[in-house]
Amino acid sequence: MKQRGIISYAVSPNRQNPLAGAANAAIFNSWRRFRHQVLYWAPPMVFFYYALQWATERNEYLNSKAGRKEFADVE
Repeated sequence: MKQRGIISYAVSPNRQNPLAGAANAAIFNSWRRFRHQVLYWAPPMVFFYYALQWATERNEYLNSKAGRKEFADVE
């Protein structure tokens, strides 16, 4: 027995807009994903940035005249 009173509508595939709302959804979805992932990669990145900065300054000091004079007896 066929049901009565049920009406369904459809839009032809060539009449649909496949990118409707894509820009809006992309902005909010990107922000949500960034907010949930930032604590996984930001602290190690900050730590290694400061470690690299310290190592660079230490290397420049050890290869300077004052650094060589301070550690001349160690060699």
